[in-house]
Amino acid sequence: MTYGSSAASGVRATPSSPVAAAPVIREPLHAPVAHLIRGGVIEGIHYGSVAVLAADGSVDLQIGDIEAAFYPRSALKPVQAVAMLRAGLPLDGELLSLAAASHSGEERHLAGTRRILELAGLTEDHLLNVPDLPYHPVVRDAWVREARLPSRLAQNCSGKHAAMLYTAKLNGWSLDDYLDPKHPLQQAIAEIVEDLTGQAVAAVTVDGCGAPLFSTSLHGLARAAARITTAPEGTPEARVADAMREHAEMASGSGRDVAALMRAVPGLLTKDGFEGVQIAALPDGRAVAVKIADGADRARVPVTAAALARAGIDPGTLEEFAGGPLLGGGEVVGQVRPTRALDPLTADGCVTHRV
Repeated sequence: MTYGSSAASGVRATPSSPVAAAPVIREPLHAPVAHLIRGGVIEGIHYGSVAVLAADGSVDLQIGDIEAAFYPRSALKPVQAVAMLRAGLPLDGELLSLAAASHSGEERHLAGTRRILELAGLTEDHLLNVPDLPYHPVVRDAWVREARLPSRLAQNCSGKHAAMLYTAKLNGWSLDDYLDPKHPLQQAIAEIVEDLTGQAVAAVTVDGCGAPLFSTSLHGLARAAARITTAPEGTPEARVADAMREHAEMASGSGRDVAALMRAVPGLLTKDGFEGVQIAALPDGRAVAVKIADGADRARVPVTAAALARAGIDPGTLEEFAGGPLLGGGEVVGQVRPTRALDPLTADGCVTHRV
């Protein structure tokens, strides 16, 4: 079944390439992608999958299973933002970046979400995402000290939900069921997911925030990221990429690794997602997609950095993302390091294993 085929949306786009069959739903054949090294010994292994695409779209590196169906979680938000722009959403700059954000819940994020709602003539009461405390631990701790309660504005997907409501309002679609997968808004989003990934949606579920979540393959997700960063200037894709790169902290938050990575690598667009997912793409079409099987953030960042190095980024530029220190008794005794399939170097004198 093709989920994005509803003519009711009124915003059906001409696919930029043929849409292939949906990826197969199966147990992913993940492979080792990172080692936890303690005192020169491999103490733990993170499994996962990695896709690195060359500028011409060919697969330059494949580790694990990049063709099985999986849920990209918030790494899909740039694609969702493209779909909303194609449906008439008139945002740019900081507010567009916020529409594609998994934000930290800082006051600027809350203010931006309120602004999107105001532009739509709506209020926080129209949001249907789940109430939550801010995502960033420092901001969350401050809320707890101040006895502030969870709110829909503070939840990390509130910018996306406000943009969804604004898009629905502009198109005359109903607002109280905008999260229904059969709603014209969600049908329009599914259609663009299929267009940019180049493959049909295999399954639909509910994301943590309550919005529909469309499955794809890791290969398809990398392809979508590349299509966003290589799109001509002024297109919805280019507008999303420009907004997120220029306002990286609005798409994430202060001190977040995705914002730091975009600052470190000129022209890079990157987005993280829960359960160890990350995309990264450059204007020339080189792209990376990562899935850590156990969802560990400590492996997501160094694996993404190593994949970018394999894509041709200067490893020196990526040094701060190579993996955080592992402490023992307050002293550094090891590190999370990518496996040798990604990183030709060894860690702590311990030879890693090829996958």
